[in-house]
Amino acid sequence: MDDRTSPPAGDPDGGVYFPYRRETLDNGLEVILHEDRSTPVVAVHLMYHVGSKDERPGRTGFAHLFEHLLFQGSENVPKGEHFRLVQNAGGTLNGSTWFDRTNYFEILPSNQLDLALWLESDRMGHFLPSITQEKLDNQRGVVKNERRQAYENRPYGLAFEEALHAAFDEGHPYRHPTIGYMEDLDAADLGDVRDFFRDYYGPNNATLVLAGDFDADDALDRVERYFGPFEARETPPPVEVPEVEAPGERRAELTDQVAVPRVYLMYHAPSYRDDEFEAADVLTSLLADGKSSRLHRELVYERQVAAEAQAFTWPTEETGMVWAVVTARPGVSADRLEEATRSVLDEAREEGFSEDEAAGARHRAERSLVGQLNSVGGRADAFAHAAVLRDEPGYVNEVFERYDRVGREEVDRLAREVLRPERLTVTRVVPESDEVPADDEEVETPAVAGRPGGSQA
Repeated sequence: MDDRTSPPAGDPDGGVYFPYRRETLDNGLEVILHEDRSTPVVAVHLMYHVGSKDERPGRTGFAHLFEHLLFQGSENVPKGEHFRLVQNAGGTLNGSTWFDRTNYFEILPSNQLDLALWLESDRMGHFLPSITQEKLDNQRGVVKNERRQAYENRPYGLAFEEALHAAFDEGHPYRHPTIGYMEDLDAADLGDVRDFFRDYYGPNNATLVLAGDFDADDALDRVERYFGPFEARETPPPVEVPEVEAPGERRAELTDQVAVPRVYLMYHAPSYRDDEFEAADVLTSLLADGKSSRLHRELVYERQVAAEAQAFTWPTEETGMVWAVVTARPGVSADRLEEATRSVLDEAREEGFSEDEAAGARHRAERSLVGQLNSVGGRADAFAHAAVLRDEPGYVNEVFERYDRVGREEVDRLAREVLRPERLTVTRVVPESDEVPADDEEVETPAVAGRPGGSQA
């Protein structure tokens, strides 16, 4: 067992600090332990370093399909029993899939820690004997229905998929959506399931985070008992992710059963691993967080061409993305909406922001962090992402200081670099009908998915 990091129990500077301990079992399983004895609750997060970007051609959506299959039982846990045991113990559970990782978690009363460890270890070590063609076919149908409901039959539901397809060249790992394509889901077979499990679901490709009410030494002994017997496996080499800097402006347009146009502008930007990620996040707060933000003030209130505006950055491991998504008011065309939105973004790039704007946006971004880290579940998730995608669990304790260092100059410099036409992909969703709703007609505008939690089981 390798004790790689054991920070002190307090922060000498008096800032936000969450003590943690980082260890590695002999089989390669990374373990992060964060004690918080304030409430009798424990969060158990198991994150595998595999997501949709690791899928081979012709098998898009497989990482998410596999996540669903892992809830169908294992050698010692019948189908449906995982949910029943956790819920009957007073806990909650779920899983999610994203481009770069797959996550499984339970939040339980702290006296049920062994239950969560046993359930997750049985899936890691004893999943394959339980998989059947019937289970595969059943969950394939569930995922295909999820695609229909959340993407194909939902207003604006295919916009992100179309934007990714336009923004990235053929073969790029981020070009396809996590949900995958219907024909690829149909093509998946039991051999694919077995290969995927053997390739990616070994202990040396996973990080286990425990956060909450436990003794670290005792909890580590329990982890060793449940997970220690599993052998490390050879994993495929990391997928090559081509660097994308300024490929030139790209465009896509969809016709959909919507009442008003919506415009998606995606700029290639710093990734979650990049030193400028925090500046990118503050930039999106400047653009569309709050009524005083640029897009809201200019488009919603002053020019009155938009019903709503959002901006966010996706925390991807490689090749980051900054999004601005703007929904038209009734009576406003897609051309007019796009022109107005781009003029605001161009002005932000050319003229920059004031000190007050930058400070306010930084504080709003930090407020969001406080909300995320306010619970043991949120902290477990943050530790897992920082460890898996950055190899830096201590990032959780540095993140507030990193945001504090983002000033007007840093945001202005990033805006000049990122908000350029040659880094932009424009995707427009326009109504099928030529009739444009009157300006006083009330129109429902479905919410836009911002910072992702991934596709969930």
